[in-house]
Amino acid sequence: MLLLIAALLAAAVVSPWLLLRAGRRAFLAIALVPLAGTAWVAAQGAAVDDGETLVEVHPWVGSIGMDLALAMGTLQWVMSLIVLGIGALVLAYCAWYFDDDEPGVPRFAGVLVAFVASMLGLVLADDLLLLYVFWELTTVFSFLLIGHDSERRASRRAAIQALVVTTFGGLVLLVGAIVIGRAAGTFRITEILADPPTGVAVTIGVHLLLVGAISKSALLPFHFWLPSAMAAPTPVSAYLHAASMVKAGVYLVALLAPAFAGVTGWRTVLLGLGLATMVLGGVRALRQNDLKLLLAYGTVSQLGFLVLVLGTGTRSAMLAGLALLLAHALFKATLFLVVGVIDHSTGTRDLRELTGLGRRLPVLAVAATLAAASMAGLPPLLGYVAKESVLVALVDVARDGDGTGIGTTGGWLLVLGVVLGSILTAAYSARFVWGAFGNREVEAPVSVHSPSPAFIAAPVVLAALSLVLGFLGAPLTTILDPQADEFPPGAHEPELSLWHGVGLPLVLTLVTLAAGAALFVAREPVARVQAALVHDWSLERAYRGGMRLLDRTAVEVTGVVQRGSAAAYLAIILIVLVLLPGSTLLGGLGDVQVMAWDNPAQAVIGAVIVGAAVMTARSRRRIRAVLLVGVTGYGTALLFVLQGAPDLALTQALVETLTVVVFVLALRRLPEYFTDRPLSRQRYLRVALGVAVAVVTAGFLLVAGAARTADPVSLALPEQALEFGGGGNIVNVILVDTRAWDTLGELAVLVAAATGVASLVYVNARGADIRRVHDIPYPAGVEKVATAPGRRAWLPGSRTLPPDKRSIIFEVIVRLLFHTLVVISIYLLLVGHNEPGGGFAAGMTTGLALVVRYLAGGRYELDEAAPVDAGRLIGGGLAVAALAALLPMAFGGVVLQSAVIDLHLPLLGDLHLVSSVLFDVGVYLVVVGLVLDLLRALGSHIDRDIQRAMREAQAEAA
Repeated sequence: MLLLIAALLAAAVVSPWLLLRAGRRAFLAIALVPLAGTAWVAAQGAAVDDGETLVEVHPWVGSIGMDLALAMGTLQWVMSLIVLGIGALVLAYCAWYFDDDEPGVPRFAGVLVAFVASMLGLVLADDLLLLYVFWELTTVFSFLLIGHDSERRASRRAAIQALVVTTFGGLVLLVGAIVIGRAAGTFRITEILADPPTGVAVTIGVHLLLVGAISKSALLPFHFWLPSAMAAPTPVSAYLHAASMVKAGVYLVALLAPAFAGVTGWRTVLLGLGLATMVLGGVRALRQNDLKLLLAYGTVSQLGFLVLVLGTGTRSAMLAGLALLLAHALFKATLFLVVGVIDHSTGTRDLRELTGLGRRLPVLAVAATLAAASMAGLPPLLGYVAKESVLVALVDVARDGDGTGIGTTGGWLLVLGVVLGSILTAAYSARFVWGAFGNREVEAPVSVHSPSPAFIAAPVVLAALSLVLGFLGAPLTTILDPQADEFPPGAHEPELSLWHGVGLPLVLTLVTLAAGAALFVAREPVARVQAALVHDWSLERAYRGGMRLLDRTAVEVTGVVQRGSAAAYLAIILIVLVLLPGSTLLGGLGDVQVMAWDNPAQAVIGAVIVGAAVMTARSRRRIRAVLLVGVTGYGTALLFVLQGAPDLALTQALVETLTVVVFVLALRRLPEYFTDRPLSRQRYLRVALGVAVAVVTAGFLLVAGAARTADPVSLALPEQALEFGGGGNIVNVILVDTRAWDTLGELAVLVAAATGVASLVYVNARGADIRRVHDIPYPAGVEKVATAPGRRAWLPGSRTLPPDKRSIIFEVIVRLLFHTLVVISIYLLLVGHNEPGGGFAAGMTTGLALVVRYLAGGRYELDEAAPVDAGRLIGGGLAVAALAALLPMAFGGVVLQSAVIDLHLPLLGDLHLVSSVLFDVGVYLVVVGLVLDLLRALGSHIDRDIQRAMREAQAEAA
C-alpha cells in the first residue's frame, strides 16, 4: 500500500516533465499508474470479502507514537477503488479536455496526481495523526487545483475560500484526533475502533472530528464553498468535488460510526445537518441555469444524504450507505464529465442556450441520462438499488428504532425529510437532462462541434458501470457485508436488491418519482415562486462579511502595533509581558524566601550595577550610556566569578566587550546627545513601565526558584558530564553534547542574525568590498611610493590612514598581541571541554583580535587580517556543525553522539579530545564570521561613508 502511494507521488513529480515533452497525450501514460493501482486493489477483493483487514506498518515519528500505518478493510477497499479508478478515467479524460497551448497544464497534471496519492493515503491511513497529514495535503492540493487559472479572480477567490473553510475544519479535526488518541492511549485507528474509549473527553473529541468531516463534505453551515469551487476546471469538479475529496468527510463518518454512533449528540448532529443540507441543496439546484452549478448544489444535497444515512448507525443503513457512496461517485463523476464535453463542444454551460444536443450527441446523451436516472433513483440502476435500501433501513428505524434511540416520531420525520429531498433530486435530475439535451426554442442556438469518441469514453464507462452494478446487488451485498456486520443485527438482514417486495419503501419510491416528475413539469411556476423568495442573506455572504471584518481588523491592529517605531514595538512587548504572564505572579509570591547575598562582595557589585543602570537611564550622551551599560555587563561577569562559574564569566566578559565596541562603532553616525527636546510626560510612563518590567522579571526569578520541589538535575551533571560527555567543563558539555540540538538551533539563529545585519547594511555582495592594501588604486598623476628595503610597517593597513589618525604605540601593541590572541582562542577551543573556554568563547576571542586590528589600522587592516568572505565563514561553520551532528551515524552511532579520543603527542604530552570538538569548531567559525560581518557592516562601511561625506564637504568648500 505504501509502495502504491509512493508510485503515485513519483508519477506526480514526473508528470509535468512528461506533459512538457509529449503534450497533453501524456495524460494517458500518467493514467496507467492509478489504473494499475485499481487492478491491485481489486485483486485484494477476495481477502476483503472474507472480512480480513490488510495492515501495513512502517516506523516513522516514534517520539509521538506516529507510524506510517496503513489498513485496508471493506470501507477502505471501496474508497480506494473510487479514488484510483475514477482518478485514472479523469486523467485520461484530461488528454482531450485541455488544449495543447493552454498554460499551466503540466503543473496541473502533477498536482492532480499528487492529490490522488494524498486521497489514497487518507483512506488507507490507520493512524489518526497520519490521517490528518493526508487530510491537509488534500486541502493544499485542492487549493492549487481550484485556483488553476490564477488570472481569473473567481478562481482565486474560490480557491482561498475552500482553503480557509477546509483548513479550519482540518485544525479542529487535529484537536479531536489528539483528544481521542490520548484517551485511547493509541492513535492507531483499528485499535481505537476495536476498543472505543469513553468519557466526556471522548465525546468532545468525536464531535471535533465531526466538525472536520462536515466542513470537508460541505454540509451546513460550510456548504457554500463547494458551489464556488466550480470555478475549477471540469476534471477537478468531477474528481475532487464529486467522487473524491468531498467524500473524505463521508468516509470519516462511515469509519467512526461502528464505534461512536452511540456517542451523545452523534445522531442529532449528523441526521439534522444531513437532512437540512439535502433539502437546501435540492432547492438551490432547481434554481440554477449553469449545468455545472446545478450539479454542484446537487452534490451538496447528495453529500447531506450520504452523511445522514451513514450516520444513522444501523447495519442496514451502513450497507445502504456504502452502496449509495459508490453509486454517487459513479453518477456524479459521469455528469460532471458530460458537462465538460458539452462546454467544449458548444462553448457554454447555460441550459437556456442549449438545444438539440440529444440528436447531435446521442451517445453522450444516453450516458448522461443513465447517470441522471441513477441519481434520481430509477431502476434498474445502482442509484435505485441504493436508495431503495436506504428507505428500507429508515423505515425500520421509524417503526422500531432499530437500536438507535431516535424514536418513532423522529424516525418518521426523518423518512419524510428524505422523501422530500429525493423528490427534489428527481426534479433537478430531470432538469439537467432536459436542459442539456432537450429540444426547445432558444433565442440564439449555439453551434456544436462533435467531440472525439475518446473524449466521451470516460463518462460512458462510468454510466455503464452504474447500469451493470444495478443488477449485481447480491455480489455487492457479500462484498460490503463485513463493514455492515460491525453493527448489531437489526429488524431484518440487510440486502442490496432491485426488488424488496411490495411494501412501504416501494410506495415511497413511486411517490418520490411521481412528485419529482410533477415538480419538473411545473418548473415554470416553481421558478416564479423561487424568484419571489430570493433574498440577499446567505452563509456565503456571512463568510465574506467575516473575512472583510477580519481584514479590516488586521489593518487596524497593524496600524496600531506596526507604527515603524522601535520604541513603540518594545513598549508593546513589555506591556504584554507585564499584563499577561506578570499577572500570574500575584498568587505565587507568598511562599518566596529571599536571601540577600552569599558574600558581601555580591552586595557591593550589585550596588555598582544598580548605580550604573540608573546613571544610564539619566545619561543624555550616547557614548556615556553605552559605557555605563558595559559596567552592568562586567558587573554581571564578576557575580558569575563569585558564584563559581568562570566559564560563564569569561563568555559574559567577551560578549560585553564586543557589544560595547559594536555600539561605539554604530554611534559614530548618530548625534552625540539623545535629544535636545524638552522632557515630556511620556518619560514618566517609560519609567513606570521599566520599573514594572523589573518587578515582574524579579518576580519570575524568585517564584521559579522557590517552586522547586525536586532535586536539581545539576547535582548529577558533574559525574554525567565526565562519564558520558568526556569532559569536566559542565557548561561546554551541555552546549555541545547534552543539549547539542538546542545549540544547533541557536547557530541557525546566529546565521539568520548575520544575514539580517548584512541585508540591512550591505547593498552588494558580502565579498565584493574585501580589498587588500596592494589593491588600493592611487589617484591619477600620483606615483606609487614603495616601502624602503628592509623597512616594514607594523601594520600594513595603517599606511592608508591619515597621520593624525595613527598611533604607533597602539600599532606596535596590536602587532604583538594579535597572534597571541589567536593562539589563545585556539587553546580555548581545544580545552573547552575540560577547562573554561569552548567554541563560542574562542570565536569571541578571535573576534576581539580582529577588532583591535581594525581599530589600529582601519578597514584595510581588517581585510589584511581576514581576507575572507564572512558569509562563507558563517555558512562553513554551520556546515561543519551539521557534519559533526551526522558523522556518528557513519560509525553506527546516533545523531550528535560523542566519542572520546586520547592521544599522546611527542613533546606536547597527552591530549584528551572529544569528537564534539568538531561541533565546537563549527560554533567557532560561525561566531568569527558574525563578528567579521558586524565589523564590516558597522565599521568598514561606515568609515567609507564618513570619508565620502568629508570629500563631498571639501569639494563644496572649494
